[in-house]
Amino acid sequence: MYKILLVGMGGFAGSVCRYLISDLSQRLFNNPFFPYGTLTVNIIGCLFIGLLGGISETRQIFGPEIRALVFIGFLGGFTTFSTFGYEIFTIARDGQMLAALTN
Repeated sequence: MYKILLVGMGGFAGSVCRYLISDLSQRLFNNPFFPYGTLTVNIIGCLFIGLLGGISETRQIFGPEIRALVFIGFLGGFTTFSTFGYEIFTIARDGQMLAALTN
């Protein structure tokens, strides 16, 4: 039960960070036809998952609780593959096939 709470807390924090960073990125790029915000958080999230995962495997510094909080919870909530898929579908449905394929 403790790990479930850690995943939930991490997921909440990751989702809030995803929303804030995605919104900021989308406003900075100022292009309503391509989801730069989602692309930004997915790149950042994948970078951190790879970096921390590599450190974690080689140095054994994260215990199971921290892994649940950070990797499954926070970074799982931060990266947005489901949002990515939804946005591709929405862009394609709106007739912007080039943007959907590029994404």
